[in-house]
Amino acid sequence: MPDVANTPIKVCSRASVLIGGDEIQSFTDGTLESSVADAVYEDIVRAALTNTRWRFATNQQQLNRLSETPTGRWDAAYQLPSETLLVHALTVNDIPIKYDIYGSKAYNDEAETSVVVADYTFRADEQNWPSFFTLAVQHMLAGSFAISIARDASLSQLMDQKAQVYMAQARRADSQQQTTRKLNTSRFITQRRS
Repeated sequence: MPDVANTPIKVCSRASVLIGGDEIQSFTDGTLESSVADAVYEDIVRAALTNTRWRFATNQQQLNRLSETPTGRWDAAYQLPSETLLVHALTVNDIPIKYDIYGSKAYNDEAETSVVVADYTFRADEQNWPSFFTLAVQHMLAGSFAISIARDASLSQLMDQKAQVYMAQARRADSQQQTTRKLNTSRFITQRRS
């Protein structure tokens, strides 16, 4: 029975096969496929992980306040988790606060006693990717491989189009992994009655 693409090599190998290339055994096996995979893989994965707020790659963590204070505009600096790719929100008592990201730090105006929590996207391991996301990434890679390995612009365009379709399907499937939000209609009803 075929196995799942749950490692970087397997994901790249399947992307290579999609364009008629050879399977990849490692990122350093000396083949053109492995060289191209080594050059583009991590950038494409990080771009895919940050193009939407994936539930499987989102986390929350209480931030540590740093003793150093920002040079200007903000009163406090907090260290972001080392795995952070993209910050979605900072909250105190579940209320969003204003902030700016400077490198690996989050600046804000919170008091020293505040508990600041970050919602962020992290670099999820391939073994934790849902299949809908893996397929989208494989086709994104195949689009790059088609140019670099097969030297076929029309194949690259086809793979890019398929990647967009798979990514849209992945977003739709991923969005179902939360409580359905109720639409607040009171504003519309009030407006209609006035």
